[in-house]
Amino acid sequence: MANIKNDKTIQQLIIFVLGSLCQDIEHANKIIQKTNEKHIEVFKYISLNYHISEQEIFAKAARYCDLAFSEIIPQDLTINLKIKQLKDINSITNFSAKLLDRVVLFASPNIYEMFELRSINNSSGLPYICIVPPNAIKEALVAHFSDKLLEEAKQRLAHRWPFASAHKDLTYPSRIIFLLFLFSVIAIVTFTPISLTVYLLPLLGILFLIPAWFRLSAVFETINKTPSQKFLSDEELPIYSILIPLRDEAHMVEQLAKAMNALNYPSHKLDIKFVVESTSPKTISAVRKTLHNPHFELIIVPKSAPHTKPKALNFALPFVRGEHLVIFDAEDIPEPDQLILSATQFANDISIDCIQAELVIDNDAESWLTTLFCAEYSGLFGIMLPALSRWKFPMPLGGTSNHFRTSSLLEVGGWDAFNVTEDADLGLRLSRLRYKTGILYSKTYEEAPVSLKPWLAQRTRWMKGWMQTFIVHNRYPKAFLKDAGWKNFLVFQVYVGSLIISAPLHTIFLLALIFRFYEAKLQGFENFNNWLLVYLFFLIAGYSATILHSIIGLIRLKKFKALWLIPTLPLYWALSGLASLFAAYELMVKPYFWAKTKHGVTKKNRTT
Repeated sequence: MANIKNDKTIQQLIIFVLGSLCQDIEHANKIIQKTNEKHIEVFKYISLNYHISEQEIFAKAARYCDLAFSEIIPQDLTINLKIKQLKDINSITNFSAKLLDRVVLFASPNIYEMFELRSINNSSGLPYICIVPPNAIKEALVAHFSDKLLEEAKQRLAHRWPFASAHKDLTYPSRIIFLLFLFSVIAIVTFTPISLTVYLLPLLGILFLIPAWFRLSAVFETINKTPSQKFLSDEELPIYSILIPLRDEAHMVEQLAKAMNALNYPSHKLDIKFVVESTSPKTISAVRKTLHNPHFELIIVPKSAPHTKPKALNFALPFVRGEHLVIFDAEDIPEPDQLILSATQFANDISIDCIQAELVIDNDAESWLTTLFCAEYSGLFGIMLPALSRWKFPMPLGGTSNHFRTSSLLEVGGWDAFNVTEDADLGLRLSRLRYKTGILYSKTYEEAPVSLKPWLAQRTRWMKGWMQTFIVHNRYPKAFLKDAGWKNFLVFQVYVGSLIISAPLHTIFLLALIFRFYEAKLQGFENFNNWLLVYLFFLIAGYSATILHSIIGLIRLKKFKALWLIPTLPLYWALSGLASLFAAYELMVKPYFWAKTKHGVTKKNRTT
């Protein structure tokens, strides 16, 4: 390549592609020099720096070299291509296929390979050559290997780790046993006669006081200051992949594209993939309009059950090129420096495998629900998760803005395609396999559901997913204890168990207490039992810890106007209790159903 870079044919091709944007041979040489310094392919460099689509670049290059060009590759071709592993797909830039009565080589070559193809074009015994843009090659490969990709997307975890998949271990009997246990605990606490209250103290302590202690301890360890660290230079930064799963969200693509373009990261080191379900033609069309940006890519996921976000993410994993990987949802607006911060943190701590950024609701003032949703998130992502990370306890991840070392993510089996809160499951699996998860002091702004129906559907899915995770990992308790150690094993039981049971239990427990106090009042408190005060203490302790969480979290975010609604949190939890009942029903009749949250409903002007 050192000799080729001075070849006038390369310079002339650059001038031909750029037209008036390239002044002369000296200008072309400077472009070649820059690409060598940055280790970036010439066509990619031209597209990124001169804002010319790769489609236009390859069309001009093909014309200059007297080669055929096509924007797309026809569907249903007989492709002559075999691979040993799915990860090999990423390195494929050409393949031959039977088109009518001819064999055609479809290729997306670099600038040097372009001239090699010109030299062999129409040679005897060789296929016809047709130049296509890189995205056309990728889409054809996705379609050709779709069966293998889908199978791997569904079964990767089961193959990697046979006893931790909701597909294999969320059996019908296990769901029945879990729900019987759940409702038995609620019934015991609610309906046990006053005379037997003393025997419930250990159970009440576990259900109310231990989670409250966790939350209070987290508050006292809150860190408000971002750790100082020197950013990596552009040369030191690795390739960073971004996966953005979408379904029926065409209206969100423009905002997403702006948010991704606003990221402060070398553009030639970004690998941004929109992962779209084939059942969303309008979203696919909207994404195609952004593909003039060379670091944007479309991956179409064929229709196949389960219709879940983690299955789509697993489908896209073999195409990931980055050393690091992050997930963003349709409504996400990350802070511009987030990727640089993450890459720097990975570089400074080689023991860390996953980093969770902070999720912040930015339409908090839109309704009562969005305000309390914001309060909830402020406590979870601003206080609780950082504390769990510092204590090295299992940390349920958020569904977005989790950054991974790609190699570590592959080692743990990716996501569970059948778990509807794949984030919580993956966080626990990382802990079980002794992978380290940290906190990234960078924010991603999100949109909360504005009205009750979508909020309830989303919360039902979350509750069902936590139930799935609790069942699956407890199917084999000895293996779980051996993997996690007794401390993390117990923390999981208490923390995730409290996420499942706290909402319905707090609501029912509060109603039961009100009834018993009312009953005692009617009797003139003649038969008043002091154990009712103990019950009241447990309830107040549980409420107080969570309310303090929310207050500190909101103050930390300077969202002072939201504080006046904090006293209504018990009503918010009552709605969560209702979602738990819906989740229990869905767990039995449609365990893998994914209730899709509609984004872009907010009237707030969300700008990057």
